[in-house]
Amino acid sequence: MTSTSAERVAVIGTGLIGTSIAMAAARVGCEVTGWDVEGSTLGRAAERAAIRAAPTLERAVEGADLVAVCAPIPALPGSIASALRAAPHAVVTDVGSIKGHIVDAVAAEADPTSLDRFVPGHPMGGSERSGPEHASASLVDGIVWVLTPTERSDPAAVDRLQAWVERIGARGMRMTPDRHDRLVAIVSHLPQVASTALMELAATEEADEPEILLLAAGGFRDLTRLASSNPALWSEILLTNRDEIVRALDLYTARLDALRSMVQGGRGDDVERTFDRAKRARLRLAAKPQVRAGVAVLQVQVPDKPGALAELTITMAQGGVNIEDLQIVHSPEGGRGIVHLTVAADAASDAERLLTSRAFDPIRLA
Repeated sequence: MTSTSAERVAVIGTGLIGTSIAMAAARVGCEVTGWDVEGSTLGRAAERAAIRAAPTLERAVEGADLVAVCAPIPALPGSIASALRAAPHAVVTDVGSIKGHIVDAVAAEADPTSLDRFVPGHPMGGSERSGPEHASASLVDGIVWVLTPTERSDPAAVDRLQAWVERIGARGMRMTPDRHDRLVAIVSHLPQVASTALMELAATEEADEPEILLLAAGGFRDLTRLASSNPALWSEILLTNRDEIVRALDLYTARLDALRSMVQGGRGDDVERTFDRAKRARLRLAAKPQVRAGVAVLQVQVPDKPGALAELTITMAQGGVNIEDLQIVHSPEGGRGIVHLTVAADAASDAERLLTSRAFDPIRLA
């Protein structure tokens, strides 16, 4: 390693994630070069971000301290191997959502002597949208960026990558590739499957009940948001991580079967306990780590007009109440929306008082 920092960064693949990473790197002063197999995608990324477009992968990584390979899963192993070969002093990472498969494929394709510089990674951020036009440096702000070093990864390369990841705004977390694949199957891949299955069910039922989607309220919209994700991308992810996905689906199906039995058997207390456990777990998820010991959720109806949300947040700021999380559910009827406002539990009374003083009508949900 000839450098201890990543001042020259190359991004291979300039879609949503690649361009967002490039923008985050540029804002902290890194010189960013990019390449994409699709020239039009690279052009749009260069227009949006401070990326110097390169004509080839090899030219893009020339002289780089760090290379982030953000290609689709099938193209990752070959692109990583090429980057390792063309940038002999760079730490090379990737953003693939499956790690075990990629690690094995890279080991089979790359020069074994270069594998000490390969540190697999997975930034846990993204969107159901795609393309560089939707990219933003804020996409990496505060996200967990998983690093899954192999037994061949140089510890210095891992440290160097983690320092850079945290420098651009993310939180580095290390784990083994196998553990990563098992955990993301539950918290990332399974939600996509559930969202898609629910949306497909409603669409199928619409054939006989054309009004069904008109009845879809905020809960349905929230749960099916992921169903608008890229179909080809998710087909690749699910099939590549098939063993862990099947395991996660089996666990989820068992939970659904158990809840079905409770409902069918009229076991109201068991149903309520199940919902209560899930609610308490969700409240812990809704807040930043330092306030997970206690949060409150307030439901606030707001008019659908310019400045309404700003008035709510300014009210909180002026009263010294920090907003830990905020979600907006738009009403299908239009004209209004519902804001779910999460604050620290000991600030809930102040939040209710402040909102009431500005003619909002908060309802405490938890």
